[in-house]
Amino acid sequence: MTFPHPLDARETTASRQGSEPSVAPVVVEARKLSLVYPTADKPVMALSEVDLTIAKGDFVSLIGPSGCGKTTLLRVIADLERPTSGHIAIEGMTPEQARLKRLYGYVFQAPALYPWRTVERNVMLPLEIMGLPKADRQQRAREQLERVGLVGFERKFPWQLSGGMQQRVSIARALALQPDLLLMDEPFGALDEITRDHLNLHLTQLWRATGKTCVFVTHSIAEAVFLSTRIVVMSPRPGRILDVIDCNSLPRERTLDLRESPEFAAIAHRVREGLKEGHSYDD
Repeated sequence: MTFPHPLDARETTASRQGSEPSVAPVVVEARKLSLVYPTADKPVMALSEVDLTIAKGDFVSLIGPSGCGKTTLLRVIADLERPTSGHIAIEGMTPEQARLKRLYGYVFQAPALYPWRTVERNVMLPLEIMGLPKADRQQRAREQLERVGLVGFERKFPWQLSGGMQQRVSIARALALQPDLLLMDEPFGALDEITRDHLNLHLTQLWRATGKTCVFVTHSIAEAVFLSTRIVVMSPRPGRILDVIDCNSLPRERTLDLRESPEFAAIAHRVREGLKEGHSYDD
C-alpha cells in the first residue's frame, strides 16, 4: 500500500474583491480506500473505494446506517485499522506516522475514564505516558478543563459526574494532547436529548474557539447538520460515500434556534434523501 502526498490545498472561503481565494491545507486525504475483514465463512467488505478530502478547520460528520463503516473509516484515519487497499494520508504522512507524532486526539463512544483517578488525573494520563513534567501536565489539564466548562471539578472522580460531564472530561483529555485533528466516534449517542443539545452547542463553540479539524461520527441528522461544515453520507455495507453536503449556507456561529430555519431544514432533507436512496431494505 502506498501513501501519496495529499492535495496541496482546497478552496474554503470566498475571495475578497481583487484577491485570490483563500485555501486551507488538506489534513486527511483518502483515495480508493477499501477494507475487508476476513471471517470464518466469507470476507466482509466494510469500506469500498472511499474518496474523501478533509481540509484544515473543517468539521466533517460521517452519517449512515449502523454497520455502514463510519467508525471503521474513523479508525483507519487513527491507525486503529489497516485498509486492505487504496491510499490514505494524514497531513502528508501515513496514519501510523501521524499517530506516533500524536497529531490527533480520539474521543470514544464511552468516556473510558479510570474510576480511581480524579478528573484532572484522567486528563493528564496521556501526558504522563508522553513523559511531560508534572507542572506542564497540570497546566494543560486545567486549561482544557476550563475550556470544556469543568473548572471546580478537577478533584472529583468520574463516578461523581453525570454522563455529559464525563464526556466533556474525555474531550478535555483528547484536547490536552494539543492535536491538529480531533476524531470523535458518536460521543453523545448514549445521552438524553436535552444533554445532547447542550453538548452540541458547547462543541460547536469549542470548535470555533480552537480552529481544530474535526471528524465526527453520528447517527443523528440534526446533530450532523448543526455541527458540520460538510456532511459525508455513507451507504449500507460495504461503506461507500453517497454524497458530500456543504453546510456553509448556515452561519458559522450557531445557536439551537438555527434548527428551526428553512436553510437547516433543506440540508437535513438532503441528508435524509441521501440515506433513503442509498439504503437497501433487502439486506
